[in-house]
Amino acid sequence: MAILGRGRAHGACSLLHAAGTGYGASMSLDLPLAIRLLDKPSKRDLEDGDRILSFVVQSWKKAGHELPIPEEDIHWAVQSKIPIAQGLKSSSALCVAAVRALCDATEIHLELADIVSIAVDAQLDSGITLTGSVDDTWACATPGWKLIDANQPNVREGILLEGDGPKEEDWDVLIVSRGPREKRPSLEDFIPHQQHFIQALNALQEENELVALTMNGRGVIGATGDVKGRIMTNDALVNSARAAGITGSGTAIVIVVPKLLQGIMDRLKQWYESKYPDVELIETNFLNPDKEDSAAETPSS
Repeated sequence: MAILGRGRAHGACSLLHAAGTGYGASMSLDLPLAIRLLDKPSKRDLEDGDRILSFVVQSWKKAGHELPIPEEDIHWAVQSKIPIAQGLKSSSALCVAAVRALCDATEIHLELADIVSIAVDAQLDSGITLTGSVDDTWACATPGWKLIDANQPNVREGILLEGDGPKEEDWDVLIVSRGPREKRPSLEDFIPHQQHFIQALNALQEENELVALTMNGRGVIGATGDVKGRIMTNDALVNSARAAGITGSGTAIVIVVPKLLQGIMDRLKQWYESKYPDVELIETNFLNPDKEDSAAETPSS
């Protein structure tokens, strides 16, 4: 079994769900994903229930690129720290990493926007996204955040604002992983809760990402009817978290605490472990642009 190519990406969390206003933004998180392109099946089972990797291959070909080997001989192996179907952008990260592996296998250099474009096309064709997930895909491909016009088909021209995000050295991130969502909300579910998303958008325009994360989470809770999520998010804020909100279309909750206040983080972990023993707690950090892992860059030809 030969490894023909390798690719990397990372997870992210929502600052503004694009279904709320037509504008979206996600912030990069240190939740790594690595993929290998193989010529024979891996011994490890591949979790790809939506067959997203086959759509990546089709989008790669649609963009005019050759495959390194015949399509029927392509296999994949994935290692990921991103919980699946919880709003932490596992599909976007998988698509970005797979495109990078194809670049590596074919010794093709693509600009970052072209990688994002192919990854977005694969997600749209697979039907797993409400809005195109352009903001999510950018956040999984490169650190920081970008405010995206979801109605702009060109991924380059759709960028309205961008920022480094909350500094990794200043903030700790606690993820309450609650298991995969049972269903995705529809676009119509977001309309009655637009005010929360407008508040998140206004906060982003002022580069106040933590307010955006919290306000966006309130809007998502309304759109998904996640009563338990509302209670669990409020638990974090009552216990002195600086920000807390549901990410994506659920179910994970992202909580932000100043690094200097380790006692608050310890109290939050004890709280969730005692009150909600069925959840998994994941400690991580934001990824800022100056912290980008050089291994995530595309190989040059």
